[in-house]
Amino acid sequence: MDRYARWNALLEILTDSGRISVEDAAERLDVSQATIRRDFDQLAQQQMITRTRGGAVANGVSYDLPLRYKTAKHAPEKQRIGAAAAALVSPGMVVALNGGTTTTEVARALAVRPELTGGVDDAQLTVVTNALNIANELLVRSRMKIVVTGGVVRPQSFELVGPLGGNILRDVTLDIALLGVDALDVTLGAAAHHEGEAAMNSLMVARARRVVIIADSSKLGGHAFARICPIDRIDTLVTDFNATAETLAAFTAAGVKIVTA
Repeated sequence: MDRYARWNALLEILTDSGRISVEDAAERLDVSQATIRRDFDQLAQQQMITRTRGGAVANGVSYDLPLRYKTAKHAPEKQRIGAAAAALVSPGMVVALNGGTTTTEVARALAVRPELTGGVDDAQLTVVTNALNIANELLVRSRMKIVVTGGVVRPQSFELVGPLGGNILRDVTLDIALLGVDALDVTLGAAAHHEGEAAMNSLMVARARRVVIIADSSKLGGHAFARICPIDRIDTLVTDFNATAETLAAFTAAGVKIVTA
């Protein structure tokens, strides 16, 4: 297990239990206590946990981990979901992508489809994004037309947020918005932990003919701070096979099409 995978695991444990000892963490992750002490010290320096004598306790920030710590979580599911979501895109579309690990997999799947890329003056696909990492993924791996919104960079997600980006989004028309979320609930709709990200995503929803939510099964039925859109604005949910039949049936009853990958 590499360092980021360990940190992700430790933060998940702390999110669930609130605290953990060095000894318990070392046993659960099958590493030495010295390694865990170094991990705790480095996470504490980044103000992601609070160090205690013999262990650590969670900080609130652990609920919204930086993107680089999330990449190992549910990775196979996210790759399958990304490919399934990318399959919904046709040549000539204008597509919105927000930030996140799952939408990064969507971007990678789009980049390897030769029918979606053209020359500089005849791009077969236009992608509008507020995520700097996704713009970079597509720029270096394809010849699509890339439109990046304005805004202030949020380091945790590499997303641009704030009113500067709203002017661009209000002036474009989107065929499809492919949005990763922190939580999706039949009653509460789609939501994000950060209000700035939710606001940008809401603008994408408002400008899109079709809204597709991309979420692995761990996000379904969950709650997050800021709502992106109500359930009746969502056309399709792309998720993984670990979602329960009961959960998927509730979304279907709410009028959401389901794609499992």
